[in-house]
Amino acid sequence: MPSKEVLDWLRVDFFPHIWCPGCGHGIIMHALLRALASLGCEKERTVIASGIGCSSRMPGYIDACTVHTTHGRSLVFATGIKLANPELTVVNVMGDGDCAAIGGNHFIHACRRNIDITAVILNNSIYGMTGGQVSPTTPIGAYATTAPYGVIDPPFDLCNLAAAAGATYVARATVAQPQLIEQYIKKGIQNKGFSVVEVMTHCHTQFGRRNKLARPIDNINRFKQVSVTKAKADAMKPEELEGKIVIGEMMDRERPEYVEQYLRLIERARGQVA
Repeated sequence: MPSKEVLDWLRVDFFPHIWCPGCGHGIIMHALLRALASLGCEKERTVIASGIGCSSRMPGYIDACTVHTTHGRSLVFATGIKLANPELTVVNVMGDGDCAAIGGNHFIHACRRNIDITAVILNNSIYGMTGGQVSPTTPIGAYATTAPYGVIDPPFDLCNLAAAAGATYVARATVAQPQLIEQYIKKGIQNKGFSVVEVMTHCHTQFGRRNKLARPIDNINRFKQVSVTKAKADAMKPEELEGKIVIGEMMDRERPEYVEQYLRLIERARGQVA
């Protein structure tokens, strides 16, 4: 049972939720709410933005300032909100398709700018809501409605992509490590810059039943079996890492934050005009 502090962040009138029973998205939402509550965030000064997809329905259940936007464009809305009111805590919730397919361009540029937004990516390696099509993170060899003979496209490593594009805090966990999810989201919110927290979750309905992981518990057990900490992974050979999920903090660095630079630019421009 969620604590009172967490329940205060829920729009209980919107329940029951639309997610399939056993979906990992509920684990991630609980971790997000625990992080917000433990940081003492105020609902009136917290924005949760999302695009379209199963994961993007999350803001509807959260009692904060929430924005359910268009597919792949939620980071654009979140950027505008942060620029308009830099004092707000802005969290952007995205699925892997929402983030890395139609929204991929916005994602890499948000990383490049290092704007103070925390992006939580719910990566279930499939388009769950729209019929089980291949996403940019579907593993090679997996089956989907658009890959009945198996996927041959190599998947994105979203954490490596984010770090290379300029994000200042990047971490990964799975729904089998809910406390890690909470810890990384908290650190992401506290980071002054663009933070990416990728959470490997499951869609047993669309992905699982086509890939011998039809029960929620099958997926949780698989995440436990294939998860490897970054410290251990750094000492492993590439062939030993095949099929593994590396979890941990991938990047934690300091770099000038975009909104602060933008506001200083405005001040300089006003001084020149005066």
